[in-house]
Amino acid sequence: MSDELNAVLAEIDAGLEASLERLFILLRMPSISTDPAHKPDCQRAADWLVGELNGLGFRASAHNTPGQPIVVAHSASAVRGPHILFYAHYDVQPVDPLALWETPPFEPKLVSAKSGGSWILGRGASDDKGQLMTFVEACRAWRKVAGGPPIKVSILFEGEEESGSPSLEAFLRAHKKELSVDIALVCDTDMWDSSTPAITTMLRGLVGEEVEITCANRDLHSGMFGGAARNPLHLLAGILAEMRDPDGRITIPGFYDGVPEIPAAVKRQWDGLSFDEAKFLDDIGLRIPAGEKGRSVLEQIWSRPTCEVNGITGGYSGAGFKTVIPGKASAKISFRLVAGQDPIRIRAAFRDFVSARLPADCSARFTSYIEAPATSQPLDGQWLTRARLALAEEWGQETATIGSGGSIPIVGDFKRLLDMDSLLIGFSQLDNRIHSPNEKYDLSSFHGGIRSWARILAAFAS
Repeated sequence: MSDELNAVLAEIDAGLEASLERLFILLRMPSISTDPAHKPDCQRAADWLVGELNGLGFRASAHNTPGQPIVVAHSASAVRGPHILFYAHYDVQPVDPLALWETPPFEPKLVSAKSGGSWILGRGASDDKGQLMTFVEACRAWRKVAGGPPIKVSILFEGEEESGSPSLEAFLRAHKKELSVDIALVCDTDMWDSSTPAITTMLRGLVGEEVEITCANRDLHSGMFGGAARNPLHLLAGILAEMRDPDGRITIPGFYDGVPEIPAAVKRQWDGLSFDEAKFLDDIGLRIPAGEKGRSVLEQIWSRPTCEVNGITGGYSGAGFKTVIPGKASAKISFRLVAGQDPIRIRAAFRDFVSARLPADCSARFTSYIEAPATSQPLDGQWLTRARLALAEEWGQETATIGSGGSIPIVGDFKRLLDMDSLLIGFSQLDNRIHSPNEKYDLSSFHGGIRSWARILAAFAS
């Protein structure tokens, strides 16, 4: 396998310029899933990917959904061994505000980076078309050298990830037998730093809630009713403030039930990452950590649950001034959850917490949004072990096993609907400006990502 892998890596190096040209073709397609005006562009991106994959010996097709197409492909070779599913998404975020882009978002270009190396500029360069194409190009090199990947490969490319994946659950249920394989590979995450590869083994879950509190039956004159009529903004602000104690802990009863402490070995590994807490906060204009006292910043954002207020509305917020007591006030709340927490129980506990603090003549109405459990992977699993070694060989650095403060619902869906674990291996950098103007992807990430997937496929086949 070593001679064959070396030939594949040499093919990747020799074909890098052509790989970049193919990525640019995909980046020029404004596949913004949330905007109905770009539905034809999403279809065009899906059809282009189907054509590329069929040309690489896959059996690929674009499946219609109520939203954007989902691309599914299966390698045609009858090789023995494990069977993996690679997931990525071809849709992208809107580009607003357009005036802040230094180059047109759908006219990709390669530019010199200020710190050396090169950047690929354009919407989707990092999230997620550049990441998607690292795997496609690795399969292309295996096809040219060996006729195809060394293991069975299936591919799932989604077109609605950036708009909440509304069609995905039904699709997974309908195609469960076809898509349930040994392990899923998800390429929508970051490296630890520009030279250190990483595998994300912990993802926080997410519960999204909105509460609307009603007091009076209409907005009131603050002079005529002030003092006698209850103000729902006062009531709501008091309830929200009461959800956290001075030490940063969430006070909702039962919130921490089932929350484990991270293993000592994991904590030691995180401590060895040389994470600069002061710089992390200084980059956003802050100095003092606000989470649970006695916890490191990495613990706070990776392994501890949170409750955040995302927005409050009520009364008058337009230009000028209006002396009004609003009849209603509302807030949007998000809970980031960790392993051991049940999203349904957390949602119910929050609603009970609010309802218990309402005066008898006031009411609350709740709206549910996203609900996804946390996921975690065992650190001694065979797939994780092989991937860590393959990445270390490529990058010359020990692979970091890290957590993520964010949520990737597809990972929970794979486990819940297909009973399949996932490995999260990505090559983006934290400064790639995803979802923002001037999105970029380091050329070193693109090149190294292709080589990394080639090595991982070989490691899984050995």
